[in-house]
Amino acid sequence: MSDKIQGMAPGQGSLPRRQVILTMAGVMLALFLASLDQTIVSTALPRITTDLGGFAQYAWVATAYLVASTVTLPIAGKLSDMYGRKWFLVAGIMVFLIGSVLCGISQTMTQLIFFRAFQGLGAGAIMGLAFIIIADLFPPSERGKYAGFLSGVFGLSSVIGPTLGGYLTDSLSWRWVFFVNIPLGVLIVFLFILFFPHLRPEATKQRVDYPGMVTMVLTIVPVMLALTFAGADYDWISLPILGTLAFSAVMGAIFLRIESRSEQPLIPLWLFKNRIVSVSAMVMFAIGFAMFAAIIFIPLYFQGVLGATATASGTFLTPMMLGVVVGSLISGQLLSRAGGHYRRLGMVGIAIMSLGLFLLSRMTVETGSGTAVANIVLVGFGLGVTMPLYVIAVQNAVPHSVMGVATSTINFSRTLGGVFGLAIVGSVMSSRFLSKFTDGLPARVKEVVPPSMLTGIADNPRALVSVEAQTRLAGLFEGFGEGGAMLLAQLMSTLREALSESLAAVFLVGFIVALLAFVINFFMKEIPLRKHH
Repeated sequence: MSDKIQGMAPGQGSLPRRQVILTMAGVMLALFLASLDQTIVSTALPRITTDLGGFAQYAWVATAYLVASTVTLPIAGKLSDMYGRKWFLVAGIMVFLIGSVLCGISQTMTQLIFFRAFQGLGAGAIMGLAFIIIADLFPPSERGKYAGFLSGVFGLSSVIGPTLGGYLTDSLSWRWVFFVNIPLGVLIVFLFILFFPHLRPEATKQRVDYPGMVTMVLTIVPVMLALTFAGADYDWISLPILGTLAFSAVMGAIFLRIESRSEQPLIPLWLFKNRIVSVSAMVMFAIGFAMFAAIIFIPLYFQGVLGATATASGTFLTPMMLGVVVGSLISGQLLSRAGGHYRRLGMVGIAIMSLGLFLLSRMTVETGSGTAVANIVLVGFGLGVTMPLYVIAVQNAVPHSVMGVATSTINFSRTLGGVFGLAIVGSVMSSRFLSKFTDGLPARVKEVVPPSMLTGIADNPRALVSVEAQTRLAGLFEGFGEGGAMLLAQLMSTLREALSESLAAVFLVGFIVALLAFVINFFMKEIPLRKHH
């Protein structure tokens, strides 16, 4: 085999085979680091909310990370088109590591949310640039295999993440789910500085679209704040929520006007005139919505409804993530070896994921763990099939001069869908849980238990996931006399039923959005994958 890899991007020449191998290894390790943090935290979230309080902010710990990584994606993609990839990746890893340390020493939920956002800035740069680098190294007809490997890395980290997160939470502390990033992250930084090639575009006059960056951030962040606080801290029809949404809409209009007139826009609007780009963006938004709703809330089902420990809930998630790995590897190979039929593969993957989400929405407190695992395997396999497809389709349809921003825009769409999904289904879960808990309480419990205690339990039902909280609650109910134990059993049963029904609503929303993605995919245009840059 030749020791040179041909087919590099225009103006880049070719790299020695050893350099390409080291580059891909570094990219895969960096992506592993960033994606691990998405899933390692999920099994620790119930314990985090127990220690720091704030059940209503459960989803926001993940949402803050996603909001920050979302706004970073197109910015990192555009700047890397202008100045090269290497130092943006190194900077992203450094920001991620500093954020990990700050998250690990957080003392309040507010601190944790803020530092998760900071950490997400680095993760956005890492995840956004990983798939772009594949476009620098390989022609479209070969990218499916390597995109499948990267998607497999995401799935592998998702296999390891929940189990590792649960083990660290149960054995040491939830703080170690953040500290564990440090050793691997420092090693990756040194590898990147020493071995990663500094590929840069040909020297041209560049102008950074600062107005576009500012208005994009002012469009995305306010709407996410509104979606997060609506239904939990404020009514949906309230002045703060409506005012924030209106501000976001105005800034979005300004952003579009700026981008339409800019010589070097952050996101070139002409890209969306390409049907492959526009359809891929919409499908990825919907897939991201459904994907994050499943990944974040499934551990809560296993711990809160089925009574599993954090470690056990992570173990139950492993088959789902193995499904992601297998699905992405099969999809990537088929994409490169069977003619690049990304539209047909997309239909298959979305259909399987939709079926899994529908079955999840039918689960109750009586559902066995085996059935639950089978359902999430379907979700994982379907998700894995879709992961490599749409980025490759878009990279095949656009010129290399906008490869970074085009690739980032598609990943941006998926992450933005995840942000919207978590905010919306988090609000659905909180409001439905409160109503089901209140309506389901037996009259005797309402008569005996003080309203303030019931309100506290409804706001943070830690007794479902914490042995300490269960013991403390049992001690309080002993004060109600001989019937205290029975009242406690009724209360716990009501809590579990309410959580089960609220999570079923979450999965049903994910199913509906996945069906929408299936319909949109029909409008995808298929063109043969190019065998050269």
